[in-house]
Amino acid sequence: MIRMNLVLLCAVVVSAFYLVHTQYESRRLYTALDRAHAQTRKLDAEHEQLQVLKREQAAPARVQQLATKQLQMRPASPGITQYVTVFEPQAPAMGAVQEARP
Repeated sequence: MIRMNLVLLCAVVVSAFYLVHTQYESRRLYTALDRAHAQTRKLDAEHEQLQVLKREQAAPARVQQLATKQLQMRPASPGITQYVTVFEPQAPAMGAVQEARP
């Protein structure tokens, strides 16, 4: 009888330690999950800020301002536009004999 009580006592103690260990692991994992969610929210907010900054940098008015001030560009007008034409030699007529070049 005493032997059975000792076996049952050991089983209860082992079960208690296992329960404490399981609860500890559960709390540790919940804390890690909560930290991961906080990091996700922080990264989402930073991503939104970067998207807004990207849209500001690509605004047409800002690009126009940089082009005129820093690059000293000006709008194209017909008076300052130069057109380039490519001269293409005439193809020989059909049946014409071409001279051989040395």
